[in-house]
Amino acid sequence: MSETGGQSEPQMTPASPNETGTQVVDTSATPTPAPELPKSPEAPVAKITYATQEPDAGWMGTIQSLMATVVIAVFVITFIVQAFQIPSESMQNTLLIGDYLLVDKEHYGPGGHWNWLIPYQKIKRDDIIVFRYPLNPTQHFVKRVIGVPGDHIRLINKQLFVNGQLQTEPYVIHSERIIRPFRDNFPVGDRAQEHLNWKWSEEIDRLTEEGQLIVPEGYYFAMGDNRDESSDSRYWGFVPRENIIGRPLFIYWSVKERNPAEVDVDDEQQDGKLTRLASRVSHGWKDMRWNRMFTLIR
Repeated sequence: MSETGGQSEPQMTPASPNETGTQVVDTSATPTPAPELPKSPEAPVAKITYATQEPDAGWMGTIQSLMATVVIAVFVITFIVQAFQIPSESMQNTLLIGDYLLVDKEHYGPGGHWNWLIPYQKIKRDDIIVFRYPLNPTQHFVKRVIGVPGDHIRLINKQLFVNGQLQTEPYVIHSERIIRPFRDNFPVGDRAQEHLNWKWSEEIDRLTEEGQLIVPEGYYFAMGDNRDESSDSRYWGFVPRENIIGRPLFIYWSVKERNPAEVDVDDEQQDGKLTRLASRVSHGWKDMRWNRMFTLIR
């Protein structure tokens, strides 16, 4: 308290000189102000927009979407690809019974001015083709091209010669060792027991020179890879160019053929519809050829 009775003011104590004569000043009570930084311009505030819900198209929009899907599917199936199933063993082991194929219908297109857009290909020997059966165009066959227009075809004891050259055919199999005269020595073998169509028999005589069948312009000679079990050009004639649909691309599904007798036995052993259904699903899963799915066909 001061002598006058008021509260005393704090007194500043002068700094004492140090040994070098320099005064030490206490600066803790008077901090140095920080330098002012330049203010950055204010960032513009983003304008938030809210999406508005599209009006419900209703049943009419659903029908339109469905129709568009159907039109696209029909276009693809009609003009680009088509699915086929292998019903016989004539192309074994290249194609098996129960293989499901997608066929490229544009591969052998007309070409010409459209080649810059779609790379059409010519039909060549060894190509596998799908075509309408010449004797019944409602049926579809799949075989391998053996001869193109102008080729000379001949078989001698199951061995194929084209234009006088023995062909190497690693894909061909033979299920029989015996030699059948017409089948294995085409076209000069005895055809009396083959029950050939008389028109085809006459055509063989007309187009055979020096024991070789000449493939005419606009036609192809096709045979199955399973030579002893194939109904092919040897028996019914050439494949017209206009009958050829396309080239198989790949196997998209494959399931083993079950013996009908085994199916009947399995059904008899089941005591109810649900049990039989479960059994068929189980067998179907086991019968799938998973290693063949999505394999290219060559």
